[in-house]
Amino acid sequence: MTQNKQCARRAGWVGAMLSMVAIGLAAVSPARAAYPDHAVTLVVPFPAGGPSDQLARSLAEALRKPLGVAVQIEHIGGAGGTVGTAKVARAVPDGYTLLLHHIGMATAPALYPSLAYNTLDDFEYLGLLQEVPMVLVGRPGLPAKSYAELSQWMVANRGKVNLANAGQGSASQLCGLLFRSVTQLDLRSVRYRGASPAMADLLSGQVDLMCNQSTDTVALLSKNKLRAYAVTSPLRLDVPGLAEVPTLSELGLNGFSVTVWHGVYAPHGTPKPVLAALAAALQQARSDPVFQANAAAGGASVVLDARSQGPEHKRFVKSELSKWSSVIRAAGEFAN
Repeated sequence: MTQNKQCARRAGWVGAMLSMVAIGLAAVSPARAAYPDHAVTLVVPFPAGGPSDQLARSLAEALRKPLGVAVQIEHIGGAGGTVGTAKVARAVPDGYTLLLHHIGMATAPALYPSLAYNTLDDFEYLGLLQEVPMVLVGRPGLPAKSYAELSQWMVANRGKVNLANAGQGSASQLCGLLFRSVTQLDLRSVRYRGASPAMADLLSGQVDLMCNQSTDTVALLSKNKLRAYAVTSPLRLDVPGLAEVPTLSELGLNGFSVTVWHGVYAPHGTPKPVLAALAAALQQARSDPVFQANAAAGGASVVLDARSQGPEHKRFVKSELSKWSSVIRAAGEFAN
């Protein structure tokens, strides 16, 4: 065989191999770039049936459209939300396991001396979603018809009044801590494993009071199953059942304001293109009319300011870590 023919054959062989490699890369590249190509799991670190569950269901549907895949909700309760949060921190950072968490993201470090994760270092921050005010509600049959009467009743029954909460690290516990601190009343805290069992006992008269998220109380208030005494927002809420309910600030508890914020997180190390895709999908979800209507119906507000972006979201949580650490330590409230 002549040298020219050998060179030609080698060139043809090399060309064929390069074509095969190109075909292989063409087949692989789209698969790698096509995020997501299967369902995404949204971890809620609390039991089903509570306020976080309601938000998760609304968000899952709003995300399904921009992502083009199903968003499955997984409830992993326990230890004030820290069990589910730790699982997400350890998850493969591929964008298929996300965390939906509330203000407990900033309070857990003060409540739990030893956490299996670092709030600021083990997650990619994707932005805040919404903020929810709290409502101070009382059991059916409570003799007080107004906050003034409630205040007198609590003083007269000092040491006997039960204040329920959804468990260590819950928003209702934090609201209760502030309420006890500001009023200087001897209220007995009763912890539950989630908002649903706490509300069930409140409705049955087993406990007296609870500070719960407005999204979890509006429906019950509209049916007159509970009595609302005050809201924790700076202004009154323009929501049926709550429009006439005063704020704690206007009732004399100056500066009392508790807003429960919810944000979305991914495991640290999630690729930037995936984070960008998730951030874009979340922005579309915030603009979804049904998502916004669901939030408004419960007295919540969708976050559309700079905190809806990862960097400002992280700065905000960092400031909340400092704020709540001092409140919790002053109250002497720690995990046990």
